Amino acid sequence: MASSRLEINFIRLLSRCESIAAEKRGETEWRLEKYVGALEDMLVALRKTPSKPTPEVLTDYTRKVDFLKGILDAEKLSSTTEKALANQLLAPGRTPTIANERTPASKTVHMQTKARCTEEMRNELLGTDASGTGNANQDLRNRRGVPLDERQTATELDAVLQHHHLLQEKLAEDMLHLARNLKNNTMAAQNIIKQDNQTLSHSMRQADVNFDKLKTESERLEQHTKKAVNWFLWIMLFLVSFTFISMILFIRIFPRLR
Repeated sequence: MASSRLEINFIRLLSRCESIAAEKRGETEWRLEKYVGALEDMLVALRKTPSKPTPEVLTDYTRKVDFLKGILDAEKLSSTTEKALANQLLAPGRTPTIANERTPASKTVHMQTKARCTEEMRNELLGTDASGTGNANQDLRNRRGVPLDERQTATELDAVLQHHHLLQEKLAEDMLHLARNLKNNTMAAQNIIKQDNQTLSHSMRQADVNFDKLKTESERLEQHTKKAVNWFLWIMLFLVSFTFISMILFIRIFPRLR
């Protein structure tokens, strides 16, 4: 099915937003946020059009828009560690936005964003953001007589280890939270199933009781019917016999006229 004009414009704007997100932006950059807001409006309109894409394509579009929103939300965080964790938890799109992409642009943006966050964390930990702090650290290293490369390597290793430790703690907390939710949902489902089983057992017992009562009443009705039929036969036999005897007596008492 051919793409509608709205879908073509949506794809173009989405590709442009991914290109902007891949660049290193300044604090005064406002285009990406405005473009993502326009993407959300276009996505809502795209869902309502008669010639809307397939549900799988709409799901991928939604995933990419949510990914761009997550990047914007992560950039608004104050802590570099929080930015890195937020970017780590983002889910990029799985398919290319335009035809000439070998790798989905959202995945490329995700890798570049994580690399920038890692670089910012390293700079923050090493103190290379401010020139005065960096010079003071260099002077301190030189005064201690330790080679600069070895100390820098050790510091970078500590920073990487600390970063991975923070990520592991965050992932452990998320897994613990998910495990608790799964346990609560499982217990709730077990309680519901247990209640349904109790209700079903009670209904089966009640059905058995009703069946036994119905069987008893059927037997009583059958016996009553048999008794009524027997009495009817005896009455009919008595009436026939009485009629026969009456006719004989009538013939004997009143002989035929000649």
